[in-house]
This record gives sequence, C-alpha cells and structure tokens, in this order.
Amino acid sequence: MSQHYIPENLPEKIQHYINGEFVDSISGATFEVLDPVSNTAYTTAAAGQKEDIDAAVAAAREAFVNGPWPRMKARERARVLNRIADAVEAQEDRLAELETFDTGLPIKQARGQAQRAAENFRFFADLIVAQFDDAMKVPGSQLNYVNRKPIGVAGLITPWNTPFMLESWKLGPALATGNCVVLKPAEFTPLSASLWATIFKEAGLPDGVFNLVNGLGEEAGDALVKHPDVPLISFTGETTTGQTIFRNAAEHLKGLSMELGGKSPAVIFEDADLDAAIDSTLFGVFSLNGERCTAGSRILVHRSVYHEFCERYAARAKNIVVGDPHDPATEVGALVHPEHYAKVMSYVEIGKTEGRLLAGGGRPENLPEGQQNGSYVSPTVFADVAPTARIFQEEIFGPVVAITPFDSDEEALELANGVKYGLAAYLWTQDLTRAHNFAQNVEAGMVWLNSHNVRDLRTPFGGVKASGLGHEGGYRSIDFYTDQQAVHITLGAVHTPRFGATATEPAPAKTAQFGASK
Repeated sequence: MSQHYIPENLPEKIQHYINGEFVDSISGATFEVLDPVSNTAYTTAAAGQKEDIDAAVAAAREAFVNGPWPRMKARERARVLNRIADAVEAQEDRLAELETFDTGLPIKQARGQAQRAAENFRFFADLIVAQFDDAMKVPGSQLNYVNRKPIGVAGLITPWNTPFMLESWKLGPALATGNCVVLKPAEFTPLSASLWATIFKEAGLPDGVFNLVNGLGEEAGDALVKHPDVPLISFTGETTTGQTIFRNAAEHLKGLSMELGGKSPAVIFEDADLDAAIDSTLFGVFSLNGERCTAGSRILVHRSVYHEFCERYAARAKNIVVGDPHDPATEVGALVHPEHYAKVMSYVEIGKTEGRLLAGGGRPENLPEGQQNGSYVSPTVFADVAPTARIFQEEIFGPVVAITPFDSDEEALELANGVKYGLAAYLWTQDLTRAHNFAQNVEAGMVWLNSHNVRDLRTPFGGVKASGLGHEGGYRSIDFYTDQQAVHITLGAVHTPRFGATATEPAPAKTAQFGASK
C-alpha cells in the first residue's frame, strides 16, 4: 500500500457517554486526536473535566443504588455479557480497522483483539454463573457463610496500547459482578472505546451502568481517582502515574488494582531450543510495536550460545517488515503518538552509547509515499548491554531490546532481578529442576517457560515491585470487584461472660434445641 489508508465514516467528534446518552463536555472543552501514520488530527474528542466525571459518577451511582443491574440473577447478567461478546465478534473487521488507524497497530495483530475482548466477556459470564461462596459449620453451634456483593461504582482507567481489548479486561469482571462503571480511556486512542456504548445499549445493559468520559489523565482521570463515590480504581499504565493514583486514592482508602510498567527478562540458557527461543523473543518484544507491558525487552543469554544468538537475532530483526499498519504484510507499524515516538527515539540514542548496535537504530528507510511523517522506529537491537545501563533498567515501551550475556544460573538470576520492575519473566531451558527453581526465585508476577506471553484467563495477572499492586484474572477479579461479607448465625446457646450481673442474679434459661427431649 502506498497511500495512507483512512477508514470510512470516522466520527466528526468523539463524545462522552453518560446515563445512556452521547454528550459533549459541559464546558465544551475538546482535544485533538491524531493518527500515528500522518501525525495529523483526524477528529476532536470531548475533554472531560471534574463536572463531567461528577455527572458520570452520579449516573452510575443512581444505577447502582436504584437500578436493576446489581440485583439481577447471575444468569440474567451472563446473558447480557454473552450478547456483548456476540456483538464484539460481529464488529471484528470494523474494530480492527479503527484500532489500527488510531494506534498504529499492524492490522493482522489488531484482528485478534476482538476475539480476545469477546472471550473476556464470555469467560466472566461463565464464572459468575458457576460462582459459589463459602459456608462453614460448627455443628450444633454456628453457621457462617459469605455474602458476596458488588461494591458500587468502579473507576476504570485504561492505556493506549491495544485499548479496546484491555478495556474488556476490566469491563468484563466489573459488570459481571454487578457493579456500575465509569471508563476513562487513554487520550491518545479514544476511537474504539466509543464502540462500547452502542454495543452495551443493544445488548440490554441498563442506562447508567456503563459511562464513558474521555479526557486527559491529569483532568478527567484525576477527578475520577479523587471522587468520593468511586470506591474502586482499576488502572493499567506506567508506574509514575500509578504512584500518583496511589497517593490520590489514599484519602478515601479506595480499593486499587494497578498493572504498571515492566522491564521483563527473557533468559536463554545453554540448553535452550534456540530456534524456538529466537522466534519467541522476537515476537515478545517486537509484536504490538513493542508497546506492551509484558515485552521481554531484556534478553539474558548464556555465554556459550551468546554469539550465535546475537547474530541470528539481529539478522531476523533487520528483516522485520516496518510500514503501513493497514498492510497485512506489516509486522511493526507506527508508534502511537509523536510524544511517545520522541521518547523511544531518545532511548535509541542513549543505547548507542551503552551497547553495541546490531540492528535498527533510527527511522526505517523507504517509507511509503505519504507516510514519511509517521511515528516509525526500526526494530532496534543492542548487545553487550551492562546491567547499569539505562536501556537495561528503564522501560522504553517500543521496538528496542537489550541483550546481555551471563555465565551461571546465579548470575542470570541476579541480572533478571536487578531492576525495579517485576511483571513477567520468560525462561528457555530443557532442565526441569532449573526451570522450577529459577521460576520460583525470579522476582516477577508471571513466568512463562519455553513460551512467550500466552494468557490463561483463569490465572492471576499482575506484577511485583514497581510493576503493580494486586492481581486480576479469574477469581482474583471477582474478589477485587466484590465485597465478601461474613454472616454468622448462632445455632446453639452462646456462652457470654455476664458483665455487670450480680452473683445472685440467675443466668438466663438456655434455649431448647431442635430435636431435644423435654
């Protein structure tokens, strides 16, 4: 494709969605939305302010307190969630087209996002129908059971990488458990989020249960985090923003689930299947344009296979197809926004002083006509990177990888754990004992053995250290979005110390037990 592809029927403006209606900001404030191939504005979006968040939270609160959604039987809510999944799948082509246009994600990778988003809703539809809670008996004395109930209004703040799918990760469990929500999508990529409103409406979700406010993080996001009627915040994004949210949520002691930055190691031992490891580590850092929190952006390679790995890895990286995101042949598209492009390119220049450049190192040559201004970065590979280097320590969030040698398992573990992050880790070895011992000692919330990031929705997703707070996925998501109230029922006589009773005052008669003789 030589010309910049523009989807048909793009919105002239992107609005908020509050209490079942599309609305502008109360102040009329807007911001421009760019596409990353031309880096020109293609529409404006309503810029939410505190008063818009207040309106959305009020609608969600009303729907929670007086609406039917929290009081529906699990099967009834599950039917709505499955209709949502059907609608998402039916819009797969349109969704992929919009997501690619708005984010720069290659179209072949965008096509899978609808299926993953639909599966998130189906999974939680199944889970709430099968959900059961604990009951504990003390025979003849007490019965204790858990009454699980939705918490209220959940504030969902989502990132700009694969935005639609990551929104579904939060929307699915939050809605399944009976909460109402206010979604604040990333300002760089508001286009696909507006699809949710129509999908939810047509699926039968009551008005006010889902609300959407676009805007900047420091305005709309900040107001959502600080709102006293929003007891839960689920945030995916970078660590510095997460720290700000943590501070601002403290006043109201909000429940927090935060999946933050990463600098995940991929550790290649001497007995690794090198062909498979090269395939996987290339995909693991260069898919999604390198804009993925779980990217294996530090590759640690045993010295005995280091030279061969670096040589083969760099040769493959040079062959990666960079270009028009709408071209099915493209493997790496345009980065999401000029601000982010400038950040990634600054790290590329830093890397040239910290490592040996094996591939990439700048903008690709021979970009298609009309795309010379796009936010394109060639897949960039640095070798011989010291563990003190900034490109080893800091999250770049782009198609840039650092390769470092090691000589022993102990050194590999020290290198793997030697950063502030702890989201994911990838291990390549055929030694079962080593695999388990290393996996259990690496400081990462998730570990994959002989694989890249392949998700199982039943497992916890989250990080340690600077990579996050709490976990979502499976029953962990159900736990986050619900209160577990313990209810205690007395079945027999309760022996209570009789404070204040006189020595001559008779004790109360014991209650007769069912089935006891008189």
